[in-house]
Amino acid sequence: MPEPLAVPNSVPNSAPHLLEVVALDADDARAAVRGGADRLELVQDMSAAGLTPELESFERIRAAVDVPLRVMLRSNRGFTISPRGLDDLCVAAAGLQAAGMDESVLGFLSDTDEVDSVALEAVLASGRPVRWTFHRAIDFAADPAQAWKAVATLPGVDAVLTAGSMAGLNVDGLTARLGWEHGSPPWVVGGGLREEHIAPLRTIGLTRFHVGSRVRHGASWAQPVDDVAVRRWRELVDAG
Repeated sequence: MPEPLAVPNSVPNSAPHLLEVVALDADDARAAVRGGADRLELVQDMSAAGLTPELESFERIRAAVDVPLRVMLRSNRGFTISPRGLDDLCVAAAGLQAAGMDESVLGFLSDTDEVDSVALEAVLASGRPVRWTFHRAIDFAADPAQAWKAVATLPGVDAVLTAGSMAGLNVDGLTARLGWEHGSPPWVVGGGLREEHIAPLRTIGLTRFHVGSRVRHGASWAQPVDDVAVRRWRELVDAG
């Protein structure tokens, strides 16, 4: 069996400049790493905005590359979750953890668009990630700043994926997040992000970026990750 593909001079999760790429399978993962991705977000079913990958998919990707893998823990398209959905997701999270998952992406909202702490803590207890991202649920919360306050003290949270608004990338919204209280989370910008956004976002101090379809042929989820496109993003993220 070949050795897992690693990034030369890859940076740790805490590094100030980070490029995270969405991977659906091992081929995506290898292409992303060849292009210079620091970290991968593992999902399946992008028609539902990205759900928890199958255990076998996680294992194949883990064997294929040697970079941090953040596994999506999500059972449906939205950010609310039913009791049955929560039970099933906890079982899946425990199985992934037993197979070696140590980083995750998750976030749940109640029917009133506040952080669903019960669901969040249940999945965290099952998956036991050492490090995790509170994902774009933050942008759909009734009060995003209060949502962060509810999440900030939970152990292991070291990233928040945000576009600055529920409609997609919004520089004013991202700028406002930089001044939030309760500690300064390492914002990871994603959701409608394009190459031309990187330079102005870096100007306001944002240096951690998440990309999905924009590094695929034709910007289509039906196409594989293009390592050349990932390399372009790598250069923009690292630009002096």
